[in-house]
Parts: sequence; C-alpha cells; structure tokens
Amino acid sequence: MSYFLEENDFEVFNYIQQELDRQNTHLEMIASENFTFPSVMEAMGSILTNKYAEGYPYKRYYGGCEFVDKIEELAINRAKKLFGCEFANVQPHSGSQANGAVYSALLKPYDKILGMDLSHGGHLTHGAKVSITGQMYQSFSYGVELDGWINYDKVEEIAKVVKPNILVCGFSAYSRVLDFKRLSEIAKNVGAILMADIAHVAGLVVAGEYPNPFPYADIVTTTTHKTLRGPRGGLILTNNEEYAKKIDKAVFPGMQGGPLMHVIAGKAVGFMENLKPTWKEYAKAVKLNAKTLAEVLMQRGYKVVSDGTDNHLVLLSLLDKEFSGKDADLALGNAGITVNKNAVPGEIRSPFVTSGVRIGSPALSARGFKEKEFVIVANKIADVLDDIKNTQKQVLIKSELKELAIKFPIYTKAIF
Repeated sequence: MSYFLEENDFEVFNYIQQELDRQNTHLEMIASENFTFPSVMEAMGSILTNKYAEGYPYKRYYGGCEFVDKIEELAINRAKKLFGCEFANVQPHSGSQANGAVYSALLKPYDKILGMDLSHGGHLTHGAKVSITGQMYQSFSYGVELDGWINYDKVEEIAKVVKPNILVCGFSAYSRVLDFKRLSEIAKNVGAILMADIAHVAGLVVAGEYPNPFPYADIVTTTTHKTLRGPRGGLILTNNEEYAKKIDKAVFPGMQGGPLMHVIAGKAVGFMENLKPTWKEYAKAVKLNAKTLAEVLMQRGYKVVSDGTDNHLVLLSLLDKEFSGKDADLALGNAGITVNKNAVPGEIRSPFVTSGVRIGSPALSARGFKEKEFVIVANKIADVLDDIKNTQKQVLIKSELKELAIKFPIYTKAIF
C-alpha cells in the first residue's frame, strides 16, 4: 500500500500543487500572512500528529508522553527566552483561542473589556459585537483619529468612564508603534489588567525592531505565524505567577482538550529560527520594505493612513477615490498581487466593501525582496489603481510580476 498523497488522493495533491504554483508566482502581500520555514512544515507533518497529550509536560492524562513532554518544554523555554518573560503557554490552537483563554481565566461573564474598535484596526477578539468576546462580556472600544493615530488622552477618558476589567491593546490594521508605557498607566489608573495582543508585530518585537510590551503589559498574547514565520497557532506570556496558573487551567481543560503536539513542535522549531542572529536582518528588512512601499505609494498620489508606517503594514485609504477597497482588492488580485480590503478612519462603506486596502511586507521579505523590488511592486500597485478598470493592463502586469516572482522562489517543491 502506498502512503504517498499523490497516489492516494490525487485531487487534494493536485490542489496543493496549484497552491504551490500560486504562492511562487503571485506576490503575497496580505499583512497577516507569511511563508513558514520548511523545517517547521517538516515538524508539523511528522508522526507527532499521532500523539494525544492532554495536560502539561510531566503532568499528562495519557501515557507515552516522555518525548512530547521534552518538545513542549523546549517550545516553552524558547518562547520565554525570546520575549524575556517568566511564563509561556504554547498550547493555544490560535491567537483567538489564546485571547479567549485569557478572558476565561481572569474575567467573569459580563465583566468589561475595552479594546480597539474593529473598524479602526482592532481584532474580532478585542470585544467586537459579532465575536463571542463581545457577547459574553460587556465590551467597549476606543479608536483612532481621522489622521490614523491613537489619541491616548481619549483612551484614558473612555477608560475612566468604562472602568474595564481588562484593557486590550493590539491591532490587525494599525501601522504605528503602541505606547505600552502610557497604556499601562491608563490601565493602572482604572484598576484594569493590561493585555497586549502583539499577533501582528511579534516577529519585530523579538528582533528589537518594535517595543517589547514587557514589563508594561500584565499579559501578552500572540500568534506564532504572521511576522514570526512559525506555524499557525497561539501563545500566551506573562510574568505574573497567579495569572499563569489561572491561564494554564483556562487553556486546559477550560478551552481545549488535547494539544496539537505536531504544531507545538513546529512552534519550537520556529522559535529557534527567531533566536538566530539572522532573524534581526529579516525583521529590519520587513520594516524598511514597508516604509519603502508607503513612500512610493504616497509619491504616486495615494493616501496612506497616518502618512507612513512603523511596522510591517501599510493601510491605504481610498476615500478620495471613486472605487472601493473591494474594487482595489479584486483588481490587484487580477494583476497577481494579493492584498485584502480593509476599513479605514472615516469609513463610509460597509465592512464587505470598505474604502481601503491593507498591504504587508513580511511574506515578500521572506522571499528575499529588498527595497529595489518593493519600489517596483509599489509602482505596479499604483499603475493598477490608476487605471483600475483596465483588465488588459492587469493581465500584462501579472505577467511582468510573475517574471519577478520566480526569481525569488520560496519553496521548490511541496513538502508532505
């Protein structure tokens, strides 16, 4: 009997091959996506997927965990070293579940959450009404000004009125540095726990290219993919022993059963990559490339929210254009550039249409794109948007960008 996917299920194998071709020939510029390391995929595709390991290292409810205990211990210790903290839980299946576990550990139903508004760049799990975090708890929000910057005085005003149990800072579409010190002061003044969700910038944080929320944040959550380039998953960090014990219980048995040991192995491998000196070079490139992207787009007459970026993403406002974020998303996709439509400050359209697009530099930076290539790409983005209904131009640009893309292959073959 064959154990190879190509022979056992050619339909799935064929779609994977097509996706491999798409990733190699298109320009991936969704800010929350990245290309993980082959070694991470090797760990995730290993026999560890066979092993149940409910509980924590050396305190399991299943036998035969002597080796996966050591792997999870490695992941924990590497995470603590990376972020400079005393406690790490590497078991959450996603960033959303990590956030949910923190709330479950430290809040009662109908306690108060204050987080960034979803339409202003926050995340669903920061109390959005469509999320369980906005239904199980009383959720309130702060946002950005029309210039795209957070006004911390206003955040403080809202916090004094709301008196939240948890103040959440973090984002999915904010291009500037968060003032963790100021946010910590605001939280302390109203008796709130400060939780920093750094899912988008964690890879920059560990490289010293973005401020570390410790020691200001009480709890830090993140995903392990995005700018970290690890496997899809979540992570919870803290220096507070009391919170740590409650979080462990909230993750298991509160939120999850068996941890995904193959993913935890992938996290350990990814963290090792993040600890290498070369990681700092990558993080610097991510920031420099995003800055280059923003500068060229502004030179071409496009409005960049907050007039620039301090991290890995650029939020392009199309409020002054006749076309929408959805229109731009589709046109750029036809030209081989993958982005996502996104709400912007002063939004006038629905969340399904929007007046902006979010563009990121991590994935192309992982392929080896430098400033020179980002100047080319930024100009091609502007070329598409300048003549957004010209489908023939989109086809031509797609062909031109494919020639550029294949010079920077990310994977030479699918890994099974």
